[in-house]
Amino acid sequence: MRDVVITGIGLVSSAGEGLEAHLAALAAGGAPNTNVETFEPFPVHPVVALEWDRQIPKKSDQRQMEAWQRLGCYAAGLALDAAGAKDDAALKGRMQLIVSAGGGERDYAVDGQILTGLRQAQDPGVFLNERLMGDLRPTLFLAQLSNLLAGNISIVHGVTGASRTFMGEESSGVDALRIARERIASGQDDIFLVGGAYNAERADVLLIYEMGGFLWKKPYASVWERPAEGGGMILGSGACFLVLESREHAEARGARPLAAVAGVASDRSRRRAGSVESALHALSTQLGAKPDVVLSGATGIKGITEEEQAALKDIAPGAAVQATGALVGHTIEAQAPTGVALAAGLIAEGKAGEALVTSVGHWRGEGAVRLTKA
Repeated sequence: MRDVVITGIGLVSSAGEGLEAHLAALAAGGAPNTNVETFEPFPVHPVVALEWDRQIPKKSDQRQMEAWQRLGCYAAGLALDAAGAKDDAALKGRMQLIVSAGGGERDYAVDGQILTGLRQAQDPGVFLNERLMGDLRPTLFLAQLSNLLAGNISIVHGVTGASRTFMGEESSGVDALRIARERIASGQDDIFLVGGAYNAERADVLLIYEMGGFLWKKPYASVWERPAEGGGMILGSGACFLVLESREHAEARGARPLAAVAGVASDRSRRRAGSVESALHALSTQLGAKPDVVLSGATGIKGITEEEQAALKDIAPGAAVQATGALVGHTIEAQAPTGVALAAGLIAEGKAGEALVTSVGHWRGEGAVRLTKA
C-alpha cells in the first residue's frame, strides 16, 4: 500500500480565505463571524466576501452557478493553486475528482411564487405545469442537481479525469476522502481532487433542519457549551477541497506534502444511547490513532456531542481538542474535509505530530481520519 499525502488545500468560510487565515483564526480563538439578524432566531456563519474572478474568470460561469457551486469552484481553484497543479493541463486531464454534495440549492423564490399562485389559480394543475416549465432553470429540477458542482469544476478548472459525486450529508465528506485515499494507496490512481461545499445562508435549509429540531436558537455559544442549554448546531457557509496523491507521484513532480493521510474509517450506527461513543472508540482502534491534536466535527447537538466528548477523553487523553464548528460553523458535506485541512495545516507547521479528525453526523453517520507527518 502506498503512502497518501496532501499537497494542496483550498478553504473558504466565515473565518477567511485560504489555509493560513484559518490557522490564524484557530490560534486566536474567540467567537467566529456570526450573522444573527437575517434569519433570526437562527444564527449562521456567513462566508467572507470573495473576489470570484480570481478563480472563476468568466462572468457567465458565475451567473449560472448558485452560491454553493461558486464556493466549491473557488475552493477547488485554491487547492489546485496550492498543489502547483493549476497550470498543468496534462496533470489535470488525469486527475480524479470526488465531490461531497447535498441535493443542490432550491430556487425558493420560485417555490414561494408557485405556492402563492396555486391558492388563486382556477385550474391548479395547469398553473403548476406552466410555472414549472417557464420558471425553472434548465436543470429540469426543483433544485440544482448534485453533480453540477463536479461538472463546473471540470469546466472551469479543466479537471477532466473520472468524476464521482457522493451524497449523504456529513458522511459523504468522510467517504469521499476514504475512497480517494484507498484508490491511491492501492495503486489504482495517482492523484485526486476531493472536497465539498455548503451554503448555509438559505431560509429553506434552515426550515428543514429546524423541523428536525437540530438548530441552535440562542446567542452564539461554543460547540461544547451548547448541550448544557439544550444543544443545537449553527450552520456555516464554506467550502474545502484537498489535493491527495501518492508520495511517489508528489515527489516526481516536486510537490511538497503537508501531511500524510494514514487512514480513513466510517460507520453508520443506529443512534441509541452510547452508540456514538462506541462508534468513535471502534473507529479510533481501527485507525490505530494516538493523536496529540483532535479536530472535531461535533455539531453541538445534545447527546451525541456529550458522547463524543466522553469518547475523546479515552481516545486522546491530554490531546488538544478543537471544534471546527466553533471556528466556521457546521458545513455539513464540507465538515470532514475542513477538519482534515486544518489538521494537515497544524502538522505542516510542526504544531502536531499526529492528528485525529472526527465527523459525527447530526442525524446518522460517524467517521474519523488519521493524519501523520509527511
